[in-house]
Amino acid sequence: MAPDMGMADTAVETERGLVYGSSSGNRLDAYRPVNAPGPLPVVLLWHGIGPDERDILAPLARAAAGHGLLALVPDWRSDAADGGRAHLLESLAFAREEAGGLGGDGRPCVLAGWSAGAGAALGVALRPESTDGRRPRAVVGLAGHYGLPARTTGTPPLTDLAAGRNPGVPVHLVHGSGDTVLPARHSHDLADALRAAGAAVTLRGPETDHAGVIMTEYDATANRCVPTTAEHALRAGRTVAGLLAEVAGSTA
Repeated sequence: MAPDMGMADTAVETERGLVYGSSSGNRLDAYRPVNAPGPLPVVLLWHGIGPDERDILAPLARAAAGHGLLALVPDWRSDAADGGRAHLLESLAFAREEAGGLGGDGRPCVLAGWSAGAGAALGVALRPESTDGRRPRAVVGLAGHYGLPARTTGTPPLTDLAAGRNPGVPVHLVHGSGDTVLPARHSHDLADALRAAGAAVTLRGPETDHAGVIMTEYDATANRCVPTTAEHALRAGRTVAGLLAEVAGSTA
């Protein structure tokens, strides 16, 4: 595990390729500060619809760990027969049951997701029966579309809200104002629906695009998002990492 530097100028170490779950032997990476003084708040980060793309969230995970968090980033496969549901829920079970052995503090984790991962994260809070009745500490949705069926529940979060369901935990949304893949109106519509339901919600709109909100840019040749040094994306990443630390209760 070679140390790296998070956005808070804190050395970060990464433990890669930890196996989770029994359905497919998927893997996740754990990011944490080097020589952390005590147990760390935990954030579970779900990538978007591209199969097994945990590496895409590496820049954001390092930034979050630099703020004193244990960041867990699993692979999951949207092309699985169930749309990825088993992988996502198994990674959540791993975060709950195994994070203590990786330096986690034992409290409920913050559940965060980007793009398709955002709707999946909110679905867990809206339908806690999908995960034995337990909700995360909070949900952070990054550049999501909440009118589509959540990969964890099969029901669009907006439909659940219209039916009277409530997430029961704070929901924090970040959506780039220049997002042309999933326009920011999707997060604005969700924020309006959450407020109408009496749920606690915040919405931030950094000046970046769909990839930039996780500190990446889209590479058409590779057909995937890759790390970037573009200032708009780095600013957005700082916003998200700081939000994750605030929501998780990090004191770093």
